[in-house]
Formats: sequence, structure tokens, C-alpha cells
Amino acid sequence: MLVGVLLPDSKVDLSRPLDELEALARSAGAEVLDSLVQKRMRLAAACALGKGKLAELVERCEDVQADVVIFDNDLTPRQIRGLEKAVECKVIDRSELILDIFASRAKTHEAKLQVELAQLQYTAPRLRGMWTHLERIAGAGGATAAGTVGGVGTRGPGERQIEVDRRIVRDRITYLTKTIGDIDQRKQQEVRSRGDCFTVSLVGYTNSGKSTLMNRLTGAERYAADQLFATLDTKTITWDLGDRCTVLLSDTVGFVRDIPHHLVASFRATLEEAIHADLLLHVVDVSSPTAWQQVEAVDGVLNELGCGDVPQLVLLNKMDVANDLSIAEMLSCHRPMSQRISALTGDGLETLVDEVKRHVRSNSVFVTIHAPHTAGKLLGEIDRIAEVIDRRYASDGVEMDIRIDRAQLDQLRGRYDALRIEGEGSSAPNGMDDHEVL
Repeated sequence: MLVGVLLPDSKVDLSRPLDELEALARSAGAEVLDSLVQKRMRLAAACALGKGKLAELVERCEDVQADVVIFDNDLTPRQIRGLEKAVECKVIDRSELILDIFASRAKTHEAKLQVELAQLQYTAPRLRGMWTHLERIAGAGGATAAGTVGGVGTRGPGERQIEVDRRIVRDRITYLTKTIGDIDQRKQQEVRSRGDCFTVSLVGYTNSGKSTLMNRLTGAERYAADQLFATLDTKTITWDLGDRCTVLLSDTVGFVRDIPHHLVASFRATLEEAIHADLLLHVVDVSSPTAWQQVEAVDGVLNELGCGDVPQLVLLNKMDVANDLSIAEMLSCHRPMSQRISALTGDGLETLVDEVKRHVRSNSVFVTIHAPHTAGKLLGEIDRIAEVIDRRYASDGVEMDIRIDRAQLDQLRGRYDALRIEGEGSSAPNGMDDHEVL
């Protein structure tokens, strides 16, 4: 049974308010039997719903024999207890549903740790005593002899079971936070070690087609399915753009409206690729009637991660199945840096490649280098990472006009003493402005 309380600040399509919740529920493996919506200024303190709507919910749950009620709002422990007492079945809120989906999708050790941390941070303030026969664990002073229950050093009134649970959860959160922090540091070092490569990250709403697009562009064979949060792990692969131009392309976890903050924080290591990217490809599903709201949700998460200022190219995906082109027109007007594509059919991808090349070259310079014939390793690396415009041979070495990324150029300067500076050169060919001579 799906339930939504529409508040004044709700960011949902009022004509189809529970569509996304239904997709989330089906993605979690639930069978949706019925739905209920109520407009309110605020959630009722006891049961979220008003008395009349609560009575209707109880009746409809009995009619369809629902065994779980899923709210499209975040509920307090008091509201969940009140609702469960009224409907006599399990009640979960939106955040708990998303965490459940992530738990079922997590495959790698890193993802499992991140999901567990987010679940514990969500659960910790909601713990309630469940072991009434262990309401208070007696210390030695409460037993007939010293050490009978807790041993020497445990005298006193003892701990409540809820206190024991909270202590266990706190200890586990501390351990997971430290472990994920170490993973985050390693991930940052890994990402920064790619400083000599132009990095591109795919970001977007869940099920917008990021994995399908990555497969089409690189042949990565990334798992792709028509479901929310099909993949949680980041994958990075080399993307050959042609003309000796290659970049590193990363596919990141999809975003969703009102994503739990604990989940964003715990998955920060996974999203490190987007944080340090040189260019973001924001994939938008224009076949969805809520595409505009999805764009705003993604922008909100990017700002929360601190990468809202990274150059962004909006990709209006699924044009082959979009029935209402007005959404694409609206996004094109508000986002000048946008391209219309179809990851499934390949339409528009040639234009996308050219646009990414333009971004890569805007970060590069035209230089003339001189190296001795014996510097075979240097010459081989230049052929691999740079676009060679012209090559001239002399008795004392090789002179080449190349186009190269600025970061890669700085690394060559630091690693190879064989490079010689001969003076400033003229302007670059083909209208290129930047020119240096080494």
C-alpha cells in the first residue's frame, strides 16, 4: 500500500504524485496493490495522516490485504509506531525503502560497507526497546552473590537493553566511518593519480540511461536494466575519442529526489570520480514527465557534494521514445550546453564526441618540443598521449609540433630532463592561440 502526504513544499508531479514511489517499491520487489494521497499543511504528529484519512487507510489495507505500507515521506519513530498500531502491518518510509534497495544492489565490499553505515545512521535515532524481559540488565548488586550476573565491577542498576543496543550501534558506526574514511583517502589518491588524463563522469537521475550510454560509447558491457539503482558501483574505463584523443570515462551511482543525506555522505567515496572530474555529462531522461524535477534533484546533490561548478554538458537522452518534445525544448532553452541523444540507438553520439573533444582541447596547448634521438621512452609517450601535428628530424634530435593537455605537459617537464627550451614560437596552426616552445 503506497501513501503520500502532499505538503506545500512537495517537489512532485501533482498529477502523478506516487509514480516514483511505485517504481521504487517495484524495484525493491514489492507488489503494489493500492495507493492513497492526502494534502496537508504538515504531517500529523501521531500518525502523519488525519483521522479520516487514517481510517480510510485502515479500511483499504484490509480490503486489499496489504502486509506493508510505504510512505513517500520521512516519518518519525512515533509516527511509525502509531501507524503500525492502526493498520496492524509493517510501515516504512521513503528513506528506509531506498536504503533497502541499496542493500539488495550492493555487490562489492566497499558498497556494502557504505550501505551498512547509512542504514545504521538512519536506524540509530529510531531504536526502541524490543526486549521487555531484558528491560534492565542487572548488575552484580541486583543478584544474590557478587559476580552472579555481571561479575566484579558491574555493580549498579545495570544497563537498559536500549542502551546496550545504542552502544553497539555507536561502536559499529565509529568502525565503519573510520574504514570508509580510509577507503575515501585511497580513492582520492587514485583519482588524483590520474591528473595527467582528462576525466569525464556520467551523472544523472537513476534509470536515466547512464550505463547504457557508457556501453555504447566504450563497449564496457556495464550491467544495464530498466529499473531504479540497477548499478551502485563506479566503473572507470578509457574512452577513445579518435584523433589520438582519449579520456577516462566514469559511470556513477544514480541520484533520486529526496535521497537520504546519510546515503550521500556514506557514498561520497564512490562519487569521488564526479567530484574531481574535468567534465560532467549530465544524462537526463526526457521521456519522463518529471524530467525537469529530476534535473533539479541532480543539481541539488552535486551542489551538496561540492562539484556544482564543474563544467557540465546536459545530455537529453531517450529522444527515440520521448512522446512530449516540449520537455526537451524547455531544457534546451534553460541549458544551452545540451545535446539531444539516444544511448540505445546511438543517435547524436557523434556530435557528443565532437563536443567532448572540444572541451578536451580547450584544456590543451600547442607546443613545439625538441628531444634527442636516444630519448625513445619520451618520444613513445608523446606519441601515446599527444596529438602530433608535425615531426622534423635533425642530426641532434627530433622536433615535434604537438597538441597536449596542460597537466600532461607539466608532468613531462618534471620527468624528462632531455626536453630542451629553445625560445618562444609563433602562433599555433589551425587557429590555435596558445603556443609554447620547449
